[in-house]
Amino acid sequence: MSNITDELKQIPLLSHLDEQQLKCIASHGTSLQLKAGDVIAKQGDPPDGFYIILEGITEWTHHIGQQNAYAATLVAGDVFAELILLLNESYPTTGRALTDVRLYKLEPDAFWFVLQTCPTVMRQVLKTAAERSHMHESVIQQHAKLISLGTMSAGLAHELNNPAAAIRRSVESLLEVLSMLPSFALRMHEQPFDSEKVNFLCDFYHKSLKAALKPIQDDPLSRSEAEDEVSDWLEEQGVNQAWKLAPTLVASGLEIHDLKVLKKNIDSTCLESVLVWLESTLNGMCTLHQIKHSSTRISDLINAMKDYTYMDRGPLQEIDVHDGIENTLTIMKYKLKYGVEVIRDYGDLPHICAYGRELNQVWTNLIDNAVDAMNGKGKIWIRTRQESDRIRVEIADDGSGIPLEVQSRIFEQFFTTKEAGKGTGLGLDIVRRIVEGQHKGSIRFESKAGDTRFQIRLPINAAKC
Repeated sequence: MSNITDELKQIPLLSHLDEQQLKCIASHGTSLQLKAGDVIAKQGDPPDGFYIILEGITEWTHHIGQQNAYAATLVAGDVFAELILLLNESYPTTGRALTDVRLYKLEPDAFWFVLQTCPTVMRQVLKTAAERSHMHESVIQQHAKLISLGTMSAGLAHELNNPAAAIRRSVESLLEVLSMLPSFALRMHEQPFDSEKVNFLCDFYHKSLKAALKPIQDDPLSRSEAEDEVSDWLEEQGVNQAWKLAPTLVASGLEIHDLKVLKKNIDSTCLESVLVWLESTLNGMCTLHQIKHSSTRISDLINAMKDYTYMDRGPLQEIDVHDGIENTLTIMKYKLKYGVEVIRDYGDLPHICAYGRELNQVWTNLIDNAVDAMNGKGKIWIRTRQESDRIRVEIADDGSGIPLEVQSRIFEQFFTTKEAGKGTGLGLDIVRRIVEGQHKGSIRFESKAGDTRFQIRLPINAAKC
């Protein structure tokens, strides 16, 4: 015991104690020897005692999603597990021995006895627990932000990929069209057109282009049948590659009747040259329109991202909650477009003084949970109302609901109802901290199968912007 007493005296937490107090602690604990690589405790394990590291180095990590995130390194002289004993909570991290490690352990009953009989130790333990709680909170928030950023980045990358790929395809198509148009134009120039025929062709082209730029309304089967009819008619007129011209002509609203009118107003020998020129020009203009649409989509996504993150703006400001929700829905479109219907029921809300970036994190987590609860298919209702000096935002879904037996735990750190590898147990904990801690608001929920509702209430002027 004398050796343990001497070793305990070297621990900063205990160095101020007298000989009798040190002997008291030494008589209530046991020494443990671990080899490098041994697991000290696993995330989620219940508290099993208070530990003092006498020798060696340990590393502690959070398991978040499918990754282990570094949390802390504890070495000889450090202590651990005091906070979870005080709060009666499970280990938030997993600890491993990086080297051979020697620990001194006080069982829970012995830990409480030492605190009761030695007020000086109790004060130091409480101080250490408070410092560690603050450090732990910072780490958790950083990890949560990284998870949110990862979700947002994945969604943005998915949404940007579609218009970017469309632009690449359109540019390749446009290059092909532009390489052929000069020769088509020269052939047209060789045709016997007077001013009346030129005016007719200009009007015919502009009417066809207007129709081509409209969204296609008919079903694929009807369109395919129309293309076959036009292709057959073109072949009857001796037009080469009729199958290639027909889709663009049909997409431009041209029917056989229109093509007969065209043939009637030009020399029959010019029909093929005119149709080839018309198809290429319409195809090129439609391709340019697709490039414009895709580039606008990319620009809209970038603007939505800037608004979502409140880039270039102060953290606390007057914000439009509806704008934040809409930007969040834009960023999350990749998760919503395959079977989720979003039903908006917006009230007349005033601007509120809030941390916009953090509130968007709240909407992201709640909407993401709702989508997961209904396996990607169902309805989400977003309702907003003003209630006196507060606003209320309700996000509801028709998913499977939260089991009654776990409803009391859903705001706990690291608790999740999702299967392994999908849930981190941080989302709703962060939502609660942002709503209650940062904004002095409140969050509540009701849940049963087919009807889960989260209600966020935020003060309109809790702080001055």
